[in-house]
Amino acid sequence: MNRILFFFLAVFFLNGCNNATDDGWTDLFNGKDLTGWKQLNGEAIYEAIDGEIVGTTVANTPNSFLCTEEEFSDFVLELEMFLEEDFNSGMQFRSQSLPDYMNGRVHGYQCEVDPSDRAWSAGIYDEARRGWLYPVDLNPDAKPAFKHDEWNNYRIECIGPSIKTWLNGIPVAHLIDDMTPRGFIALQVHSIRDESMAGRRIKWRNIRIKTENLQPSPDEGIYVVNMLPNNLSEAEKEQGFKLLFDGTSADNFKSVGSDEFPEEGWQVKDGLLTVLPGGKGGSIITKEEFGPFELKFDFMFTEGANSGIKYGLGNNGPSLGLEYQILDDENHPDAKNGIEGNRTLASLYDLIPANREGRFVNGPGQWNRGRIILYPDNRAEHWLNGRKVVEFTRGSDEFKKLVAGSKFAETEGFGMAERGPIHIQDHNDEVHFKSIKIREL
Repeated sequence: MNRILFFFLAVFFLNGCNNATDDGWTDLFNGKDLTGWKQLNGEAIYEAIDGEIVGTTVANTPNSFLCTEEEFSDFVLELEMFLEEDFNSGMQFRSQSLPDYMNGRVHGYQCEVDPSDRAWSAGIYDEARRGWLYPVDLNPDAKPAFKHDEWNNYRIECIGPSIKTWLNGIPVAHLIDDMTPRGFIALQVHSIRDESMAGRRIKWRNIRIKTENLQPSPDEGIYVVNMLPNNLSEAEKEQGFKLLFDGTSADNFKSVGSDEFPEEGWQVKDGLLTVLPGGKGGSIITKEEFGPFELKFDFMFTEGANSGIKYGLGNNGPSLGLEYQILDDENHPDAKNGIEGNRTLASLYDLIPANREGRFVNGPGQWNRGRIILYPDNRAEHWLNGRKVVEFTRGSDEFKKLVAGSKFAETEGFGMAERGPIHIQDHNDEVHFKSIKIREL
């Protein structure tokens, strides 16, 4: 009898310590106190109240983080979150605090809480590091998912480099990235701008995690941000994307002036397709022609560099068409030419200036993520680092007026080709490309 009693007490004790359940979930919050958590960076107030973790804003302190003492790699995390008053917050995951990185500042992936009109809740931000990785502009159908003045259910799935988020059952973000494969979970109370915002509260409850016997959720067709160089994920394949540049070969490209790839002036090395300074190779185009398409590409320009991606080619030859401008705006004089900045980075060259925020522009020596969409109905968009910066409709009256006022005014049928190659410009400057992917629409 004593052995039986001891057995049941041992089982009870172990279950109580691990907060484990039969279905594989483990509670990260015991509902009573903050055992298993530690606070880092700011001085916001965290308390356990009535089965909830309550965070309260404090003025004149940095972002505060209540962090799990345990670190996690692959997992599914679920929790509920409630804002008593609207303000920005988030949940960190696979995050770190290291003495040799910004004096211990918490950094890593964050699942956003954004009750503003921008509506980027459950988008993915890289705290104290790279900034926005998955703004929810990339998946606008998910913007209405956040519920004001109600509990919101967040779900985060991390399996290998694949990171997915859901908000109230709606898929929001799909990021593929391997910068940080392991780290703690943390609940953020954001720093506040002034004393009037002190005392605002955010609450969390039902915080649980599963780390074993994980099965990736089915892909739900949302946009994928893939940060792995020259990698084509299964989700992207399902969406119809293919690699135009795989990091090792330029076989999909040829010189504008011949059927062969340039013998000089271009280089494939270390996973990059690079146009070298000096203009010895000339521009290149894809061997294949495309109709309506979506093109994704990563690019990095050197100081003072100029290049571009051209499309809508064919009616007027392989070099004259619509252009996604690639330019170092700070150091190249062309940024000051044209009309109202229509020759700056990500603009529709000489026609429409890109509507950009400075914090979404990476300068010389840093990677930018470009995207061009040409729809079957002739609508077109330019994107830069997850933000739509240009939109227009080919053939519309507005488009015709823009062309008439540009350097292309005398070019009949400018940019209107139904099919054509993709053109990467050699403008005598060093520019690097990787992860060039396309799908026809």
